Amino acid sequence: HRDLHSFPTRRSSDLYFLVDLPDHVDLYEVGLRDGLQSETAAIDTQGKVELAIALMDAGLSRIEATSFVSPKRIPQLADGEELLARLPHRSNVRLSAVVPNAKGLERACRTGIGEVAVLLSASETFSQRNTNVSIAGMLSALEALIPAAREKGLSVRAYLSAVWGCPYEGAVDPDRAVRLAERLIDLGCYEVSLSDTIGVATPAAVRMLVERALDRIPAKRIALHLHDTRGLALTNLAVGLDMGIRTFDASIGGLGGCPYAPGASGNVATEDL
Repeated sequence: HRDLHSFPTRRSSDLYFLVDLPDHVDLYEVGLRDGLQSETAAIDTQGKVELAIALMDAGLSRIEATSFVSPKRIPQLADGEELLARLPHRSNVRLSAVVPNAKGLERACRTGIGEVAVLLSASETFSQRNTNVSIAGMLSALEALIPAAREKGLSVRAYLSAVWGCPYEGAVDPDRAVRLAERLIDLGCYEVSLSDTIGVATPAAVRMLVERALDRIPAKRIALHLHDTRGLALTNLAVGLDMGIRTFDASIGGLGGCPYAPGASGNVATEDL
């Protein structure tokens, strides 16, 4: 037994001792989309505009503004076109939106946005619950959707969800996750965000999966999307940082979750990151 007070204390700014900090990282802000989609109270478009401008003013340069999903599935995001029409255009800010299908891509193209994100799950059951389509069916759709988006001049990012665990199946095969991530890159995505959708990843699990991914995908094309269900998001993120990952998704105030992933809590908080 030792008195804990006898140990030297560290400020939060001293976290550098865990990793060799790089000169630069990219923060990809998802609060307006992944954050707000789980909020039960309706938020009007003006409120979203004010939040988006505040994020820009804070220095965030990559902001996911909305998702062109069916309003019946996520009513909170039904105002995507209006929101993008009212946001200021700043040369140092890249706005993006999720497009789950061809109809969503059509809606996004009408707004003049320059970047979209597509969705794929590493869990069969979660794919069915989240999109009503199997992994094979969604992959088949993306084989047409991603090239179509690129032909229109759009940059395409991908989320690979439930990589470390599924609320319905439990553990997910890491080799399958890596194969799917590699396929998304082959189809034309410039970046794949490996997503701990329900926040069950551990530092050891993050290291193992990222190591396997790095064998097949360059580090600059991998991002991490970590939820903080068990308070491990920042620790898991530090592991990724130590392994050379430089892009991390985050949500202002730690907002977020998933309507189709029971028990999923918020993302890693932008301000903490």
